[in-house]
Amino acid sequence: MGYLVLIIGIGLFAGGHWVRRLAPEKRAAWGDKGKGILSLIMLLGVVAMVIGYRNAGFAAVWVPPAFMTHIANLLILIGFWFFALSSINGTMAARVRHKQLTGVKAWAVAHLLVNGDLASIILFGGMLAWAVVSVILINRANRAWERPTDTSVLKDAIAFGVGAVLYGVVAWVHTWLGYYPFPM
Repeated sequence: MGYLVLIIGIGLFAGGHWVRRLAPEKRAAWGDKGKGILSLIMLLGVVAMVIGYRNAGFAAVWVPPAFMTHIANLLILIGFWFFALSSINGTMAARVRHKQLTGVKAWAVAHLLVNGDLASIILFGGMLAWAVVSVILINRANRAWERPTDTSVLKDAIAFGVGAVLYGVVAWVHTWLGYYPFPM
């Protein structure tokens, strides 16, 4: 049952995001009320993903090598940096169009590298697929992209610092929940 709830959660989350791209006329007709409905659908998707993931039985698919933890931690740090770059215009912000989706992709790949169970593959593989398809849909709908112009290496450093703080907070939460993210 946990796997089904997990898959439904991914579907709700992705579907809520994709409505605007796949059915723009219908989404526009819903007006501001539609934003609230879609936000609720996406929130329900996140809740279903958490419940489904936690209730899915453990089914080992592969055993990740221990060194992957180092690579995963680096990818997650990079993912948080890209998330910060979506608000802080460092020089990388002018090179990468979809900073938040790039951050999600780095996060998902990192988790796929260190989790070899079926529930993790469904969750993180589903989120990776969502991010990849989202980039394709956005690029197809709007090929033009105005690159940020007020960029600087200092802002890259600030964004990296913000990302590192977020990384630390999330690592602490993982540890608090019983998932120590660093190699022993």
